[in-house]
Parts: sequence; C-alpha cells; structure tokens
Amino acid sequence: MVKIAPSILSADFLRLGEEIKAAGAAGIDMFHIDIMDGHFVPNMTIGPSIVSVVKKITDVPLDVHLMIEDPDKYLDDFIKAGADYLTVHYEACVHLHRTVQYIKEKKVKAGVSLNPSTPVRNLDSIIEDVDFVVIMSVNPGFGGQGFIPQSLDKIKTLKKIIGDRGLSTLIEVDGGVKPDNAKAVAAAGSDILVMGSAFFGSKDYASLTKRLREILR
Repeated sequence: MVKIAPSILSADFLRLGEEIKAAGAAGIDMFHIDIMDGHFVPNMTIGPSIVSVVKKITDVPLDVHLMIEDPDKYLDDFIKAGADYLTVHYEACVHLHRTVQYIKEKKVKAGVSLNPSTPVRNLDSIIEDVDFVVIMSVNPGFGGQGFIPQSLDKIKTLKKIIGDRGLSTLIEVDGGVKPDNAKAVAAAGSDILVMGSAFFGSKDYASLTKRLREILR
C-alpha cells in the first residue's frame, strides 16, 4: 500500500496541535516534517523542539527531512526529538555512508534525498545501505510548487535499480504531489507520497485521505 505523508510545513501553525490530531484521525500513514536552515535551501522553518512537540501528541510515525548544511551536527537532536525516519541530502553530506550508518545505529530509518538535478545513479554506492530514497519533485525550499514532470522518469529509473538489485528500499516523492497526479506518481514506483498544501489546504482531511486511498488502490 502506498503511504500518505502530509507535510506539516503547510499546516496552520496557530492550530498545529489540532491539525496534527485531525490528520492523524483521518488515517494518514506518517507526518513529513521539513527542516530548513536558510543556507542549503532559501528558507528557514522549524527545529527539533517542534518535532518533539509533535511526537508528544501523535502516535503516527514522524518522517523528518533535513534540508540543511552539515546535517551530522544535528542528527542526535532530531533523533532525540522523536524522528522515526530521518533523511539527509546527498548534496549536503561529505561522508554520506558514515552518516547513513550512524542514523541506522540509532534504530532510526535512514533516507537520502536527491535534488531535481541530481541523477539517481549517484546513489550506486549507497543504495544498499539506505531504507528509503526521497526524490525531490520540486526544487526544495518552498511549499506549493508545481510537480516537475521529469521526476516520473527519475522514479522509474530508481525503481528499476532497486528491483534489479533485489532490494526492499522504499521510494518517497516530495513536492507538488496532489490527487490529480498521485496515481501517476505511484504507478512510476513511489511507495510514499508527501503532500503539503494539497492536503492541509483541503477542507476535509478524512474525505481527502479516503479519496487518495481509492485513487491509489
């Protein structure tokens, strides 16, 4: 089953607790939490304290995406805050293998994210070590962007690599995913769909989640 992961970046932060509880009650699979530092990407968002708060009010797994420079400095902070899945960017890690192994040693699912211009073949030497790969289908930094169509071919290429190697690595797609393209993204090979404004901008989270389940059936 394809997993649905609403991105809290698009939630109403004045009502964050209510938003988290409502989305959780709708039956979503995990919460995606974007961490931006204003350097690796042109925006700043939240830190581990917010992750910790979210962890206290939901049993839904937390998928923490570090869009930051030198993520190794902050791994422990986000692990302690409650990350169940933790993603670093290929482009931000000098010693990627070491970073991935450290995350896994802490009993957290380790992911690597690729920007739109980074080829999937760059993961040849690490694909067998990660639990999941995040394909950015927009340029990271801001919510509400349109899906980059070439991302579909990228997902298909990655899916073939995973299949050819007999791996169980999951593919997560982040950026511009909405009900209109969710089926095509899943058909290309995605296992986890991150949905920001398309989810939290809807009026009825339960109805949207039900509709997505039907689309992705």
